[in-house]
Amino acid sequence: MATMDGAIPSGDLKLAAHIAQPARAAAGPRSALVVCHGFPAGPGGALTSAQTYPDLADHLAAETGWTVLAFNFRGTGESEGNFSLEGWLDDVVAVVDHAVDMPRIGGVWVAGSSAGGSLALCAAADDDRIRGVATLAAPADFDDWASDARGLIAQCRSVGVIRDADFPEDVEAWTSEFKTVRPLAAVGGIPPRPLLLMHGSDDSTVPVSDARALADAADGQADLRVIAGAGHRLRHDPRAIAALMGWMERQGVG
Repeated sequence: MATMDGAIPSGDLKLAAHIAQPARAAAGPRSALVVCHGFPAGPGGALTSAQTYPDLADHLAAETGWTVLAFNFRGTGESEGNFSLEGWLDDVVAVVDHAVDMPRIGGVWVAGSSAGGSLALCAAADDDRIRGVATLAAPADFDDWASDARGLIAQCRSVGVIRDADFPEDVEAWTSEFKTVRPLAAVGGIPPRPLLLMHGSDDSTVPVSDARALADAADGQADLRVIAGAGHRLRHDPRAIAALMGWMERQGVG
């Protein structure tokens, strides 16, 4: 089982990371995919968050010939820091920065699951270095997260993504990020770059209507895939991973 065996800087923090390389060396530039996990679930879930993503990265690299970067957002796994939505968005950009600076990388794409997919959309809208985005069960907004700030902070402490007793220093500012980070507003800035939106028809966590709303906001230029009978955890659905790999193979520069 692969692990987060490296680190990538994000501001003053270090993010636990795993960089998967294909077995065969490419003759020319290679494509890179940054993979973003979702928000952890259950008491103490932050500690084991994304623990299967290094294996996923290895699988994607082996099957597609891409370099694949998996990482833990701040406040999860062995990464430093505490959760904030803007902080997680900064983490996406930091890992993209790292991928762009790697030798022989000819282009960077981003994929994300659940909240990680939403943040991938937001990052790409403001960063044309990101050449395409694929999402799995991404929410169209974070409005419901902002409805009960104190309850959300308590949940974050229980899950383990907020570790420090004095965080956040400014609860109002921390909460406002759930209103200012707007995937639904951002997604229209991605086309004509490739955009794949995958969602399970039976997702009880994020309704499939969110994916349709995102596709509509992209002016019909998104590839929307509704996977019959699938729930929220598309990362574990072979059909979703096969669709992701097919999308990667249609994009690559390597």
